[in-house]
Amino acid sequence: MENIDFTAIAYLEKGNALQQKTFRIISEYNILQKLEGYDPLVVGTIPINIDVENSDVDIILQTNNVEKLQDIILLHFQQFDDFSVTVNEKESERILVSNFTIDNLPFEIYASSIPTNNQNGYLHMLKEYEILQHLGEDFRKKIIHLKENGYKTEPAFCKLLNIEGNPYIELLDYEFD
Repeated sequence: MENIDFTAIAYLEKGNALQQKTFRIISEYNILQKLEGYDPLVVGTIPINIDVENSDVDIILQTNNVEKLQDIILLHFQQFDDFSVTVNEKESERILVSNFTIDNLPFEIYASSIPTNNQNGYLHMLKEYEILQHLGEDFRKKIIHLKENGYKTEPAFCKLLNIEGNPYIELLDYEFD
């Protein structure tokens, strides 16, 4: 099983074409540096090679000051195509979500008060990567096929692994026999 340090983006530079494009854009536009005070992590389907058409680059952040972060995001990213930023209440917590596109590559920033290495986006990606490493290329292709047919990532994994219940909770508890 190949160990990848998902807390740094160097692995993207040696990956597939989309991973390399992601690395190039993040580096060229200093995206993570502009967000460095918020412990940014790139998560989701692109890092683990299960992306489909229109998959976005997911960047998670940790903040206790949504307003300040919103100002930083406006300062650095509002000039890009398809820009939006919203702040919502979710379970008595303020969540910031921002979207924009650079060079036809969509980005989504998600920020909450939870440390990034404890956020579900990161934990799910690690678990999915572990499963993909164990079950191989045929399993990866089946996940992509389900995603191309409308499944979200976690439900696709749970369907193929015969996991019952809430996929966003149960997947994290999955263990190999």
